[in-house]
Amino acid sequence: MIKIPYIRNELSFPPVDSATEEGLLAYGGDLSADRLLLAYRSGIFPWYNTGDPILWWAPDPRLVLFLDEFILRKSLKKRMKHFEVRYDTSFVQVMRECGSISRDGQKGSWIIPEIIEAYTLLHEMGYAHSIEAWQDGKLVGGLYGVMIGKMFFGESMFAKVSDASKVAFAALIERLKKDGCEMIDCQISSSHLKSLGAREISRQEFMQHLQTEIYK
Repeated sequence: MIKIPYIRNELSFPPVDSATEEGLLAYGGDLSADRLLLAYRSGIFPWYNTGDPILWWAPDPRLVLFLDEFILRKSLKKRMKHFEVRYDTSFVQVMRECGSISRDGQKGSWIIPEIIEAYTLLHEMGYAHSIEAWQDGKLVGGLYGVMIGKMFFGESMFAKVSDASKVAFAALIERLKKDGCEMIDCQISSSHLKSLGAREISRQEFMQHLQTEIYK
């Protein structure tokens, strides 16, 4: 049986290549801004349920989207004209809406109040961002994530109207391209994101891209 390292107060993580086959690296610690930023810079992210200890992940393979490989279908391009896209105007609301859905295979939402509080602080510090799709003055879709250097770490998305999250995602990609970014970290396998051009790469390859992007 593999023993999962427990993080106490030290601001550090085990090497990512020591993660389990499922990608679990460690548990414990806290959601302080310093720890979260260190985690992302190290290729690690938190993901756990209410009542569980904080779980830290570094999966292999890793799902990413190279911006030049994004599949923008003509139908989606037309749909974009029916939405107003905004940035960082309703960050907390986007997180709460994302929290109303579940990741594949997970019971309940992992976007619990302490996660919202932690990422709201990152937002106030200029690291976490929301991309929002609006119609008739109502927030109908969007996503949020963390930006460090030229690397965007996607966290979650939601849609109340057909294609709303895809519109926000397409708008994000346009913006990231203008900023000189090359890749989005999508974390774990998702058929939805694969349909938009995301693909899996090895953890080793991901770490190489990560170090290049965050220090650009």
